Amino acid sequence: MNTIAVHPTGVIIGLMVVVAITATIYWMLHPPKTRADVEAKQAETVLKKMVGSIIVVYSEDIHSEHMMVLAARLARRGSADLLAVYVIEVPLIFPEGAEMPEEDRAGNDMKATAEVIAQHHDVQLRTEVLHARSVSAGVIDLAKRENANLIVLGSYREGKYTGAPLGRAIEEIATRAKCDVLIGVPGAYGTLLKDAPNGEVDVVSSPTRGSAASVRQSRPGSSTSSRS
Repeated sequence: MNTIAVHPTGVIIGLMVVVAITATIYWMLHPPKTRADVEAKQAETVLKKMVGSIIVVYSEDIHSEHMMVLAARLARRGSADLLAVYVIEVPLIFPEGAEMPEEDRAGNDMKATAEVIAQHHDVQLRTEVLHARSVSAGVIDLAKRENANLIVLGSYREGKYTGAPLGRAIEEIATRAKCDVLIGVPGAYGTLLKDAPNGEVDVVSSPTRGSAASVRQSRPGSSTSSRS
């Protein structure tokens, strides 16, 4: 029987070839990440941290039903804790814990609506009616107490004219909050109007600092969401 002599140098060279081929195949199957891949991954990580605890804010002026739907979707995707709160401003002439039956009824109606939205999206929801001296102060204190990662709220403006500033409570919450704030700015107010080719009115939301959502309308009752 013929024997094959194996030289140590040949073994080393053979191993080097195998390693080189293996490394080449691995590189082909796992190409280096682009800058876009890295930034996208970082954005996903930030979003996971952002939606850990979400508070959706309502008040007499702040109507957040459309934002409640968005918050429910975020909570379901990120398995976040979701709290909907209706803040009642208590005048200085009353104690802060004073009963306000009419406002409390409005808060209870909000709780019922929010619970239905949460059920439709199969997420757990806590609700609360909060009495405070001001909406912004109540929301800020609640966010601290709940260690919130994200405050979600609708908006209102100080006037019905084009370019009217956002409500004072909205600005104060966005300025003082220690967490992220998502503000839904609908296109019904503060918009630029122009005539559409078919004679209908085309309503285009004007850019707003801090805006999380805008609405483009081509006819009454129809709207399509878009990011501003």
